[in-house]
Amino acid sequence: MDNPDLFAAARDGRLAALPAATLTAKALLKANASGNTPLHLAAKYGHLDQVPPALLTAANLLHKNDAGYSPLHLAARHGHLGQVPASLLTAENLLVRSNSGYTPLHQAAAAGALDQVPASLLSPALVLTKTDSGSTLLHVAAEHGTLDRFPNTYLSRETLTTANMSGETVLHVAVFNGHLDQVPRALLTSETLLTKTANHDTCLHAAAIAGHLDQIPAEFLTHDNLVLPSKSGHTPIHAAAESGHLGQIPRDRLTVDLLISRNDFGDTPLHAAAVEGHLKSIPTEFLNRATLMIRNYNGGTPLGAALRYGHANQLPTEFIPKQPGALQKFLYRLGVSRPPFG
Repeated sequence: MDNPDLFAAARDGRLAALPAATLTAKALLKANASGNTPLHLAAKYGHLDQVPPALLTAANLLHKNDAGYSPLHLAARHGHLGQVPASLLTAENLLVRSNSGYTPLHQAAAAGALDQVPASLLSPALVLTKTDSGSTLLHVAAEHGTLDRFPNTYLSRETLTTANMSGETVLHVAVFNGHLDQVPRALLTSETLLTKTANHDTCLHAAAIAGHLDQIPAEFLTHDNLVLPSKSGHTPIHAAAESGHLGQIPRDRLTVDLLISRNDFGDTPLHAAAVEGHLKSIPTEFLNRATLMIRNYNGGTPLGAALRYGHANQLPTEFIPKQPGALQKFLYRLGVSRPPFG
């Protein structure tokens, strides 16, 4: 059974107040239900400096919990590698993998703490070390917003277009998480931004879905780029309409041709906006009979979708059905008449 006092002391920074006889390797490596030990907690919360130096060995710091994470992983993830003896910060130790293939180096990248890793260890090859899902240190940094902590020498067309198992490049991950502004502008090109995932999604798809199209340089928000289809037929302009982010496209680039472009199902961006309740994000001059009555391959129109999904209040006034009077309702029930747009 674990010692709750030792776990609490490791977490709260009170190890130094405990009797020295209680701080043994056996006690510090006694696991709780999730496999974490007091040494894991001391590493996570920055209290390794209270652990007797003789116990800070490679074997102890690489002791894994149930998920395969060691105290060294947790020290790296929370920016406390500075408390680990320098002699233990070796490539061999920093490349120990968790159950999902994350190394202490990945964790340091997520924390923006690679400056705590000996500079002599870092290299382009090491930066491209992959997890089981194919994420490099750069992918992890792109997700957590710490790409700006990487020296520019590691940021290049080749490294930023390295793909994970889903075909997502570092730039896909960066823009989806809102961190494309950490990438040097010179590296944002048609080649890098239009690289496709396994599903043929570009960075514009990712930006449109997540609401970060405003991080894409305006010169790349062209008609041709915004109508590039994924394997499922989805385009960036459809994704932006569906997620309510059309307002991030510069007004001079939002044209009627874009808004009536079709995906593989015949839907226009107006169909997508109408279903999800985002017609209000579309300039009113584009909402007219010609655009709202375009039929997809199943015969559905944006107008019908807005009414069906309860978004009639987003339509121009002339398209909002009037409430039927008592006589009309009576005739509907008799089957003599039918509701408008039925």
